[in-house]
Amino acid sequence: MVPLLAVAEESYTFDPAETEKKSYHVGGYVEFKPILYGLNRDSAFYKVRFFNDPRGQNLLETNGRIQLEGSYEKNVFRIYAKTNTDLKSSYSGESERSTFYEFYGSVKPSSNLKFDVGKKTMKWGKGYAWNPVAFVDRPKDPDDPETGMEGYMLATADYIKSMDGPLKTFSFTPVLFPVYDHVNDTFGNNYKLNVAGRFYFLLYDTDIDLLFMTGGSRTDRYGVDFSRNISTSFEVHGELAYVRNFQKNVLDINGHPYLVEGDAVSYVIGIRHLTTFDLTTIIEYYHNGMGFSGDDMKNYYGSITRGYDTYQTTGNAIALGNAQQMAEGNYGRASAMENYLYVRFSQKEPFDILYFTPSITGMINTDDQSWSLTPELLYTGITNWEFRLRTGIIAGARNSDFGEKQNDYRIELRVGYYF
Repeated sequence: MVPLLAVAEESYTFDPAETEKKSYHVGGYVEFKPILYGLNRDSAFYKVRFFNDPRGQNLLETNGRIQLEGSYEKNVFRIYAKTNTDLKSSYSGESERSTFYEFYGSVKPSSNLKFDVGKKTMKWGKGYAWNPVAFVDRPKDPDDPETGMEGYMLATADYIKSMDGPLKTFSFTPVLFPVYDHVNDTFGNNYKLNVAGRFYFLLYDTDIDLLFMTGGSRTDRYGVDFSRNISTSFEVHGELAYVRNFQKNVLDINGHPYLVEGDAVSYVIGIRHLTTFDLTTIIEYYHNGMGFSGDDMKNYYGSITRGYDTYQTTGNAIALGNAQQMAEGNYGRASAMENYLYVRFSQKEPFDILYFTPSITGMINTDDQSWSLTPELLYTGITNWEFRLRTGIIAGARNSDFGEKQNDYRIELRVGYYF
């Protein structure tokens, strides 16, 4: 036995390169996503979009996405880039949009200090479907909150300090956020240098952030959020944002616009729970203090109805054109009204079916009781591949949030490959 052991020991070699961290990383994601829409031809948003080009009951759209990302590190320096290309083929033709989601450089002179400059997403907030305190990020899509988002051009730093006692960790993240021609110019008022910041505390095992933004591109805003694990499987979280001198354009009952101005408070409160059999539950309630009331939306829908009737009888589309511009702004955004409830159940590998995760997501406008329901099937059993089938069902009365959406239902298939 001794000679055999000797031979075995002699044949073993250790290559340090196998365990060394590479200085670079390159990866990507390719997705094919056809979508079948069932159109609600009586809804306000259908009339706004298709008044001069009527569609049938169904609409097929084919989408593609290509994302590439890479990073390179050398000593205290790091460069990171993530590109995104969206491809679409629909009734209106084909389109392509390519952009950098993120592209920034980092310098880390010490273990507790880092500087970033470039295009970046900050990912502030503790909520899953909504983040009212994400002052320097684009808003999430609550129908698909895990999808990556395009960042903004900014300069930021991170200072982190660990301590003993009830306060275990403190960090400060200042942000310089310019808004000029061709630099974040869709964010707000141009020719402003905005300042934002986040103070983070790990206090008594609770994550707490204090946040702010000022500078003139948007009105001053302040926020606080928290997250705490009550147990290893149960977490509670919340966010609150206070916005000063917020302005929004609304319509009166006759469709005449007027300006509303005042302070606004938005907040999210929610829980996450994981059972012993891997059922994940997420529940969140969202109050959007900058959203439209039920009467605001009824007046908007009424202006569309009058504009559509005018177009049918005279061919004059001015009113519908104005309504279309408003739809592309605040009236058409996700969660445009004031109060929403979000519930998601996700079961990992039910009945011991490996790599299979079904889920169902519901969202309710608690003011008008309209709702959407999204069942989903996810399979990841083939290396680097992801297959996702989703069906979105939308229901609501006339003049309600979901009842006036363009679609009654949506069926989509996502086939994705990671490399």
